[in-house]
Amino acid sequence: MYQINRDDTTNLLSELVAIGSTYFEEDEIIDYVYNWLLDNDLKPYIHEYFDSKVTQFNGKNIISELTGDKDGPTICLNGHLDTVILCDGWTKNPKGEIEGDFLYGRGALDMKSGCAAILMAIKAFNTNHKSFGRKIITTLVSDEEGPYGLGTNALIEDGLLNNVDVSIITEPSSGFTELEFPTLCLGARGGYGLNVEFFGKSAHAATPEQGINAISEASKFINELDNIDFLKDDFLGTGNACVISIEGDGGACSVPDYAKVTLFWHIVVGESTGTIVKYIEESISKAGIKAEYKISFREAPSEGSRGFMPYKVDENSESVKRFKKSVVDVCGKDAIVTSFSSIGDFNYLGTRLGSAPALVFGASGKNFHGADEYVELNSVTKTAEVLYDFLVKTLV
Repeated sequence: MYQINRDDTTNLLSELVAIGSTYFEEDEIIDYVYNWLLDNDLKPYIHEYFDSKVTQFNGKNIISELTGDKDGPTICLNGHLDTVILCDGWTKNPKGEIEGDFLYGRGALDMKSGCAAILMAIKAFNTNHKSFGRKIITTLVSDEEGPYGLGTNALIEDGLLNNVDVSIITEPSSGFTELEFPTLCLGARGGYGLNVEFFGKSAHAATPEQGINAISEASKFINELDNIDFLKDDFLGTGNACVISIEGDGGACSVPDYAKVTLFWHIVVGESTGTIVKYIEESISKAGIKAEYKISFREAPSEGSRGFMPYKVDENSESVKRFKKSVVDVCGKDAIVTSFSSIGDFNYLGTRLGSAPALVFGASGKNFHGADEYVELNSVTKTAEVLYDFLVKTLV
């Protein structure tokens, strides 16, 4: 088994964590990774995109392509370089702090760990194998943590991933599922953002019975969400409806005639925007809502980025069997096979590239999107070694 240098991996990850890269603010880390790839003869180029419809964001992705001299599959390695906004409550240095096997820092787990693993794996592969087939496309993207996954969406819409046969996304599968490393996710729930607006009737607060209180109506609807009989999938589980916010104001002494409930709605295979609407209409009916209402899914930059569709990967496919063998050979034990409970770029890659499977595999740690986020460093090096082994087994 080929071993990737742990110190080199840790040093690279530390450099990535030290660079602030909140979504929509990724230029510095894009420059750093581009130059790292260039210095290691990994032939990077910048892919630019622009969302003119919603965010007005000019974004950049980094692509590195290694093309072999034989026939074979095309493998996409995907990771995002952006992070969430820095939250309160940190007791460790959010720009990086090592204690034993833990590296603390914003994005250390989600998912600069996975990006470092990809970089170390392709560096080793490029050094050791000049004859192989067919292609490795490394895509390190911006704006995964933003509302639309603009980076990977742009790669797909611009046709840069048309010939991909399998995608490996190095999100921290063990960290997210809170399962022991190594954990392999072979699918994920999907999800959509939407609003439900309620239109009541204003009246004086002294005589509320003469009006229709839109906020009260919205509250009845929210309570009814707990009673939905969601479709159950044997692998993905069930979807859920999470209330993100509620807005409405009746003024100083008036019954409010308007309220808006904003939700994020997770779904499983077999559900869609149509089933979401059906669930909402049934909930409103059961709650005895008197107000008029309107359901609207959030505006999106494009049709493809309107939402995240759920997907499942066949565990008996050749790519999965080969990847699981790499996990055993590197880690000395089988991967725990499960699904991802939330959404990410893997949804796009798993549902919009034909039948190409999308496997999620990455490091272990805790506190992603929160204070004192950390990654277990040994799992980062092992992730890189599994990727390298899978590339060799598949392409060489």
